[in-house]
Amino acid sequence: MKTLIALLFLFPLSLFAEVRDLDIASFEKLKNSGVPVIDIRTTAEWKDTGIIEGSHTIMFFRPDGTYDVQAFLSELKKLGISKETTFVLVCRSASRTRMLGNFLSEKMGYKHVFHLTGGVLNWKAHSKPLSIYRP
Repeated sequence: MKTLIALLFLFPLSLFAEVRDLDIASFEKLKNSGVPVIDIRTTAEWKDTGIIEGSHTIMFFRPDGTYDVQAFLSELKKLGISKETTFVLVCRSASRTRMLGNFLSEKMGYKHVFHLTGGVLNWKAHSKPLSIYRP
């Protein structure tokens, strides 16, 4: 019985141990309600396609595939994003945001990490607007 009770308490925690997917409509609702959107693509990608209006550009993976977790976390902190803050990650196709989001949730303890399913490619496919990237 004690094991069952322990499992019941742990089960809800496991539901939130990974990044959560957002379709376009759900993403827009969160974005429009003021939830921070973090675009983790490279500078070249931002220049090439533009960015979703209001996104914060914080590159995570450099063009050579390397990254600096502490520098990224420092930039999140500058935006006021804590482990309790709800925020959305965006990249080109959602593969990098899934990887990063799972890391932030599972290893770093961030509790409310979302990402845009299909990334900027999905956003564009739905004819949604992109703004010119200005450093």
